Amino acid sequence: QVHLVESGGGSVQTGGSLRLSCTASGYTRTSKCMAWFRQAPGKEREGVARIYTSDGITNYADSVKGRFTISQDSAKNTLYLQMNRLKPEDTAMYYCAVESQGRARIAGGCSRFDSNYNYWGQGTQVTVSS
Repeated sequence: QVHLVESGGGSVQTGGSLRLSCTASGYTRTSKCMAWFRQAPGKEREGVARIYTSDGITNYADSVKGRFTISQDSAKNTLYLQMNRLKPEDTAMYYCAVESQGRARIAGGCSRFDSNYNYWGQGTQVTVSS
């Protein structure tokens, strides 16, 4: 059973930074898509950043390009999301997700659709005040 635990959320002011972490356990597939999603109240869940673990190819939502960076530490089984120049519209619950069956792999990286990911963390709240 795959288990994901996020940490690192919090409250910051506009322009600040946060780094989210997601520690994963319980799977053996080495090549997989891992992703950060976020969901604000009343909005659909958005695929913020994705990474294919075997080659490191990353994908980002247009709303975070140039500000957020997804990375991994394979030795620690940990996924990160470095968030810089945060804006109030970044306020949301952030979730770590992983696919274990190859469904999220697409040409050029990993899918942004949450239906392609089958394991999820409990989420960590990020609040950005103006």
